[in-house]
Amino acid sequence: MFGAMCAFTINDAFMKAAFVEVPLFQAIFFRGLGAIACLLVICKTLGQLHVDFPRSDWWLIVLRTTGEVAGTYFFLTALQHLPIANVSAVLQALPLTVALSAAIFLREPLGWRRLTAILIGFVGVLLIIQPGGADFSIFSFYALAAVACVTVRDIAMRQISKDVSAVFVALVAAIGVTCLGAVGSMFTDMRETPTSSALYILGAICSLVFAYICSVKAMRHGEISFVAPFRYTGLVVALILGAAFFDEWPNILTLIGASIVVATGLFTLYREAHFRTR
Repeated sequence: MFGAMCAFTINDAFMKAAFVEVPLFQAIFFRGLGAIACLLVICKTLGQLHVDFPRSDWWLIVLRTTGEVAGTYFFLTALQHLPIANVSAVLQALPLTVALSAAIFLREPLGWRRLTAILIGFVGVLLIIQPGGADFSIFSFYALAAVACVTVRDIAMRQISKDVSAVFVALVAAIGVTCLGAVGSMFTDMRETPTSSALYILGAICSLVFAYICSVKAMRHGEISFVAPFRYTGLVVALILGAAFFDEWPNILTLIGASIVVATGLFTLYREAHFRTR
């Protein structure tokens, strides 16, 4: 999980660097082509390239892919305009939003302790985006929209049957995101990709595929209650990369908000694991 979160964050940094010279949709399209090629090879190697799933699973795969596509657009747009650590910090609210959504839509039990932690965590999110502050912009809402879309993605994934390969689901999502890049590129000016930006996109492809393989290994072979908290290591990596390569460092309120979000997220994960083992 640590390797996955490091690689996901490195992928974000590569994309942020590529956006300096490459339009958003063009970068998404090129990264998607590479990701599709790699996932196809993985699916073929594992013998998981088949589509004979029940219609209910296909509807859930479509819903998950829609969340993935919309979340990618909102997240990368926010990343293009905001410090990488700030966007990553907002995304750390995901365990809170998933727990709340699961209680509302899937009727999963949610005790007062987790509900209190979720509400406190949302206060932390407000400290990160700081509405009305000097650094607040429309792109702060884009980061929040990304969290909402990824929440839909994860809730849908919970409902997909175990017979559906996680690698195949990722392949479908990669195809959807690549289509987003292709359609978006039709309405924006395509530019020649400089060598440096091409290398950034190549680095993003490699990081993304490596991150996915690591996350699958972690979730399949690791105890979920133990490995899940390691997802927050991505925020530390984002802080380091932001300071080292983009001359970005969050203000004190953002750091306090991120700490609150991480603390409440860890508590939520702990309570969920405790409930499932009862």
